[in-house]
Amino acid sequence: MALTKTELIDSIQERIGFPRNKSSEIVEILLEIFKETLENGEDVLISGFGKFCVKDKSARRGRNPATGGDMMLDQRRVVTFKCSSVLRNKINDGV
Repeated sequence: MALTKTELIDSIQERIGFPRNKSSEIVEILLEIFKETLENGEDVLISGFGKFCVKDKSARRGRNPATGGDMMLDQRRVVTFKCSSVLRNKINDGV
């Protein structure tokens, strides 16, 4: 099960005691800052959590899975995430 935006807002509301509308505003502002930063091609580094990076992918030949025919895929930018060693260790401690 994934953590949803609503659950994140509820968690902030419970832990800090902010009203729901203030918690929602905080989450929306934070996500907007992330989006703007990534849109500008900059990385988002959160110490102890990980790093969101924008990578450029060049145009390449692909295959249409429906028809099996060849096609060209346009160049694009993708967001990747690399977790920090702190997060990786925390996740693997329970294994």
